[in-house]
Amino acid sequence: MEKEKLRKLIEEAIRKYTEDLYVPVGVSNRHIHVTKEDLYVLFGEGYELTKMKVLKQPGEYACEETLEIRTKKGSIRKVRILGPVRGKTQVELSLTDSFLLGIKLPVRESGDIKGSERVTLVGPKGEVELKEGAIAAYRHIHMPEDLAKAHGLKNGQIVSVEKEGPRGLIFKDVMLRVSSRYALEMHIDVDEANAGNIRNGDLLRVIKEEGV
Repeated sequence: MEKEKLRKLIEEAIRKYTEDLYVPVGVSNRHIHVTKEDLYVLFGEGYELTKMKVLKQPGEYACEETLEIRTKKGSIRKVRILGPVRGKTQVELSLTDSFLLGIKLPVRESGDIKGSERVTLVGPKGEVELKEGAIAAYRHIHMPEDLAKAHGLKNGQIVSVEKEGPRGLIFKDVMLRVSSRYALEMHIDVDEANAGNIRNGDLLRVIKEEGV
């Protein structure tokens, strides 16, 4: 069955057969988004990313290419690049990673890098020193427009999300990103997943904030 058809069937089942809204989790490990210009510095002029694995969000993929992230106090090797190339180079790390690198990461939405931490990216052909660009990602849910509408939810809304069962917990302050081009998926980092013994594909219950 085609991936797109399977996605729609899953989302339709969630709408029809559960009173509550459950969202599958994607646990996001440390990764890097790069601009075309920085890619050329790191890997050589005219270089193109090599697709390794298609990700759930349409058009996004993990690449074969990895980089070293370096600071004055430490480094992390073999950090994977996610494609395609973007308008800004951005490094997404966990708070545990920040201890290894000796930096203080701001928790931000993807793309909001103004005033964020500086790191150096080291590739096989060169280095790129980022004056800003390293963040810990704000936990969020990608949600298709029709599903959001069916549950009275909207883009930018803040919800809570519950992990039921052993080591159950509630994630507060989760932002909804609603678009017709999104596949349903909640993104959390490794630290957050470990806190609740959560794995890729686990279903978490969305709790709409009172008064919203």
